[in-house]
Amino acid sequence: MQAVLNAALPIFALILAGFLSGRTALFGPAAADSLNRFAIYLALPALMFGAMAKITPAQVAQIGFAAAFAGGIAAAFAAAFLLGLGRSLRPAQACIEGLDAGYSNVGFMGIPLCLLVFGPASLPAAVIATLFTACVLFLFAIVVIELDLQKGAGSGTARKVVLALLRNPLLIAPFAGLAVGLTGTPVPGPVERFATLLGGAASPCALVCIGLFLAQERVVLSDIRPMAVLVVLKLVLQPAVTALLVYQVFAVPDLWARAAVLLSALPIGSGPFTLAKLYGLEAGVTSGAILLSHLASVVTVSLLVAWLA
Repeated sequence: MQAVLNAALPIFALILAGFLSGRTALFGPAAADSLNRFAIYLALPALMFGAMAKITPAQVAQIGFAAAFAGGIAAAFAAAFLLGLGRSLRPAQACIEGLDAGYSNVGFMGIPLCLLVFGPASLPAAVIATLFTACVLFLFAIVVIELDLQKGAGSGTARKVVLALLRNPLLIAPFAGLAVGLTGTPVPGPVERFATLLGGAASPCALVCIGLFLAQERVVLSDIRPMAVLVVLKLVLQPAVTALLVYQVFAVPDLWARAAVLLSALPIGSGPFTLAKLYGLEAGVTSGAILLSHLASVVTVSLLVAWLA
């Protein structure tokens, strides 16, 4: 449990810092939107470029791990997306809830936790999981949201979606980084340090934004049930499906298998909240689910660590 607390407490502290800043009027009502725009247009693209630029062909070759981790994400995403449509949410909003159920906090919590539990040998697995979550899953969600938001735009819908995607820094940055990584192009030292410094602000900034949002909004009682459902899908369904795939379906090395299960069991990251705010979608359920999932994960992830370690 100590390892989980060491990874989770800084996350709670950042959300609390944002909450107290909002409650004490240290930041005005527009602060959350400004910080979110900083994360979207500067910090997150730098983080994604830096991560993808370091990818190697050997990491890409871990097909079993990638397929199992992606399968867990797909199961949780699909369940939450369909449940959202069942509650008459528009597809873009249901997509945010799907993202809630499948988006592990791998970058901010998963990497240090893997190092504590499994050691440095697990770092490549954590990096691949981060790429799948912050890049592949994020990009898929952006495409779904753009298709929904643009579908009433007339005969030029496809063209408008493509243009919107091509202008999106959250798409441009990871693909640029992937090209650099797979071609083996060396990143100049100043560029790498710039991306590291700027990208390092992404998660803290997003978590402070969540606290500011929670300080400005009241949690509606009717939102508690969908929050709880999303937390169960994230902390129970996703790791269960991942465990089934790594142990029964794919041939995955033991360390990679254990890392896949742990990484899929992590609480919800800040990405869904950031994306909801970017597109002007409702973020109350998402922000509450992020907080609840981190609270619940102190117990669920601790039990999982005791089993996997």
